[in-house]
Amino acid sequence: MKSYKEWIKRAKSSYHYSIATVDDYVGYEDLCYQAQQAAEKAIKALMIYHGIEPEHTHNIRKLLDELEKHVEVDERVKDAVDLTKFAVVTRYPGDYDEVTENMYLKAIKTAKTCIDWVESKIIEKE
Repeated sequence: MKSYKEWIKRAKSSYHYSIATVDDYVGYEDLCYQAQQAAEKAIKALMIYHGIEPEHTHNIRKLLDELEKHVEVDERVKDAVDLTKFAVVTRYPGDYDEVTENMYLKAIKTAKTCIDWVESKIIEKE
């Protein structure tokens, strides 16, 4: 298991990909996928920090349910549950509702909230 610091680093990397410019080659689906990955990796970082082996899943609800056995999870972080669909349903081309700019803006805000919250939980303990 990698260190929580590596997981935070990767969460931030995914977040930076999520705020890339939308152009002819990238759609909101791909950027929202990166936002989901940022939130997922941040949550897994906090799990590892607390000695919890994260399940190999993209399901943020499952991760948060496990984390809540050890840490009180901020209500704003619980919004990340909505990002799971970007790791599963819209990850590949398919038949699904369009991912809109508003959905994208909410996704990146939620991802940033997760990263900031996780970092605050780690810093207050160190």
